[in-house]
Amino acid sequence: MTAVAAAPEQPGKIRSFLKLVAIEHSVFALPFAYLSALVAMDRDGTGVHWVDLLLVTIAMVSGRTFAMAANRILDRKIDAQNPRTRNRELVTGAVSVRTAWTGAAVSLVVLFAAAALLNPLCLALSPLAVIPLIIYPYAKRFTNFPHYVLALAQAVAPVGAWLAITGTFDGSGPAWVLGVAVGLWIGGFDIIYACQDVEVDRRIGVHSTPARFGVRTALHISTGTHVLTFALFVWFGQLVGFGWLWWIGLALTAVAFGYQHVVVTPADLSKVNRAFFTANGFVGIALFVFALLDLILL
Repeated sequence: MTAVAAAPEQPGKIRSFLKLVAIEHSVFALPFAYLSALVAMDRDGTGVHWVDLLLVTIAMVSGRTFAMAANRILDRKIDAQNPRTRNRELVTGAVSVRTAWTGAAVSLVVLFAAAALLNPLCLALSPLAVIPLIIYPYAKRFTNFPHYVLALAQAVAPVGAWLAITGTFDGSGPAWVLGVAVGLWIGGFDIIYACQDVEVDRRIGVHSTPARFGVRTALHISTGTHVLTFALFVWFGQLVGFGWLWWIGLALTAVAFGYQHVVVTPADLSKVNRAFFTANGFVGIALFVFALLDLILL
């Protein structure tokens, strides 16, 4: 009797995995990796390194895919208890745990391969970059501030992109300032996002800033975090000598920050998704576009 070959993974499963890891959310941190890389190239005066930019893109997307897959795998039992997340792919079975682990492993290998192709320093540091990505899913189990563990994980992107171009820590100060800014920006709106789950998190024992301190205080903490973020963006622009175009982009960013903190209130969390996706997606794209124009024209 002839054995029947196992059916290959269907395209629908692949789409489900991409949905699982929310691949489109790369728009948040990727522009800042590009920005850091382009500023490093501009300082070197050697033109645009297109291959390096491609490898930075591959490293960023694969690293984020690994992080999201691992997060969803480790959180699947928590997600099943939350009405907002119980339809996620690992809970419903649209993606199997085996498929998710396979995707995570492949993404990790691709990340290390891209780092190796960039330079020896990136390869040596790549395991360190993975550590906060692994710790973050566990952070909500032991700290009321998991959002800042996420901030640390996201801060790696601009620093890594700078090192990818230069291969050295020398002169990398602006990248560290930008990295902290990006990390706090994402950590700040992760606090806003967590406000949706306060009651469920308290019931099932998930730690977060809103669950510990209440929505009102958490929103104040998020506002303070974003004020610091904005100050760091200002500092970054001064360090690299950006001109008036950067400051226009920064002014638009201030409006976007203000918008999300106005529309989300303790009494009305219905616009959290609008703040999360629209306002923050705009921040990354606007700052990158105006910085790019500044580098090209000024």
